[in-house]
Amino acid sequence: MRSFSISLFHKQKCVGLLLGCLLALLAVLPAASNAWAAAPSVRVLATTYPVYLLTRAVTKNSPEIQVDLLIPAKTGCPHDYALSPGDMRKLSQAHIVVMNGLGLEAFLQKSLPTGGNLAVIDSSAGVNVIREAGEDAHEHGADGGGHEHADHGHDHGGVNPHAFSSPLQAAVMVRNIGRGLAKAAPEAAASCPATADAYAVRLEALGSRFAAVGAHAARKNVIALHDGMAYLLRDAGLNLVAVIQEDEEAQPSAARLLELVRVIKETGPVALVSEPQYSEKPVRTLSAETGVPVVQLDPLASGPVDAPLEYYETVMDNNCRILGNYFDK
Repeated sequence: MRSFSISLFHKQKCVGLLLGCLLALLAVLPAASNAWAAAPSVRVLATTYPVYLLTRAVTKNSPEIQVDLLIPAKTGCPHDYALSPGDMRKLSQAHIVVMNGLGLEAFLQKSLPTGGNLAVIDSSAGVNVIREAGEDAHEHGADGGGHEHADHGHDHGGVNPHAFSSPLQAAVMVRNIGRGLAKAAPEAAASCPATADAYAVRLEALGSRFAAVGAHAARKNVIALHDGMAYLLRDAGLNLVAVIQEDEEAQPSAARLLELVRVIKETGPVALVSEPQYSEKPVRTLSAETGVPVVQLDPLASGPVDAPLEYYETVMDNNCRILGNYFDK
């Protein structure tokens, strides 16, 4: 009798455990079902960090779209980048690739899959480009700032590809991205054009604020560490008279620094502009030699991969305030 009671007790205990597990499973199933339903159905791959920032902002109201970054966020401008096996895997899984264009992704051209269903969006259509010195104006627009830019050792067909550093040109890019996504994925990206338009309006307002910086400045000449600043400085109505680091992979030579000292004495720049993506050593050397102060601005060629959606606007707003405070002095 005692053994029967113990056996019955164990059976009841097992039944209770099974019922508990079943109830727990039923409680989880709706949440799991919702998670599966909300899983992104369209995988978008942005080639570079600034394009990633802009594409994320355009798709913020499109839960079926997942935006990933192809190259590491800290890479900066990928002039000599080589795709890794992990990068190739990302490309094979993507439905849409969003590119900067203007020759920046030369490393990618031979690796894009052909003959499949991969859609490619070139965000640079209609951008008012800056050409390198000695080049004619680009068919999409001409440099309105009268800037001269030395060849920095990378072949982009004579075009400066760093248009993303300009809020005004970024506005063009986001509209291209919004329309491109809606064409490639009509259902998932239905809201993207409207979201892009609203975002572009805010970027254009930022561009207007930049324009006010140099509008009444008596002296507008600046020298920048890298030509990635050219578009941002043009927005601010400033004249980029020289670039310090013509080759991104190498520090300027002593002869180049001596030449820049001569240029500084002739043109009288108000500031030397550095970037967080590169060493400030050559800029500081020139500043110590000439007495021209250093101003650091961020063109957003690289940054944190987990940046908030408003990160582009936040950084550009800070750039504008730095320039505004400096030229108000």
